[in-house]
Amino acid sequence: MKPKVVRWGIIGAGKIAKKFAKDLQTISNTELRSIASRNAEKAKKFASEFNASIAYGSYEELVADSNIDAIYIATPHSFHKSHTLLCLEQRKPVLCEKPFAMNLTEVEAMIQMAKANNTLLMEAIWTAFLPHFQYVQKLIKEKHFGEVIQLEADFGFHPQYDETSRVFDKRLGGGSLLDIGIYPIFLTLSTLGEPNSIEAEASFFDTGADSECKMIFHYEKAKAILKSTLLEETKTEAIFHCEEGRIKINGRFHEPTSVTLINNQGVTELKNFDYKTLGYSYEIEHFNQLIRDGKTKSDIMTFERSQQLIKTIDKVRTIIGLNYS
Repeated sequence: MKPKVVRWGIIGAGKIAKKFAKDLQTISNTELRSIASRNAEKAKKFASEFNASIAYGSYEELVADSNIDAIYIATPHSFHKSHTLLCLEQRKPVLCEKPFAMNLTEVEAMIQMAKANNTLLMEAIWTAFLPHFQYVQKLIKEKHFGEVIQLEADFGFHPQYDETSRVFDKRLGGGSLLDIGIYPIFLTLSTLGEPNSIEAEASFFDTGADSECKMIFHYEKAKAILKSTLLEETKTEAIFHCEEGRIKINGRFHEPTSVTLINNQGVTELKNFDYKTLGYSYEIEHFNQLIRDGKTKSDIMTFERSQQLIKTIDKVRTIIGLNYS
């Protein structure tokens, strides 16, 4: 029996939405029905490029479309809560780009409405669904090289400074922590769990957005040294130093890549994962199946996982004195 065709709508027509739409086209029994942007011409151009049936000049029009089965939210961070609630009010399943929202209070309001309306909601952290990431999680859980002693993970790039850009606009959740620091934090929570304590320090742009954030997560027998920065290009690798060897997620660790295993005798093994898409296809296929199965939450990117992530980010923000209001 042919699987149900899942018809998608996308809210927001920026860079991340285009990557998502490109991968959407690679998946069978999946259709991009509509795209919505506050700029109608931008929506039309997007629809033409990615074969969407309809271009809307408002988000409200897209949400009201009865022929949409799922909505991907790809707007700036500060709008995630309001746009998610807009969809959930109409009982439209929502895949909302990371970060889920600006803080734990907003995230919990979104989850509460999803539960009240019995409607599917999931945070779109694509990394969680990538085969290499799941492979490393399994290695750590099974203590492939024994216990983890130290994790080092970074994410850095150097965009041209522009106060009008979303990346540097604190009101939109700009800065390194929410935009890219979320990935080293997510990796750490996914493999080592919640830390006993956190150290953090940051530098800031004139806009008030953080330019760089350095963190140390302390555990009983391990620590994680993490960094996010908009001041330099980094290798964006993750290295687990274990009792009997190292597990290295090669750059860029949060997207499709390879894994290198190095034991204490220096023997090296490279694991490739034969990626054929940008990587968004894995979370899309998972969300499609949730819809087909009539599920209202994911068993991989759970509400609890999203709550733990934003709660940890909130703790870091408090330490470095970063307030988005």
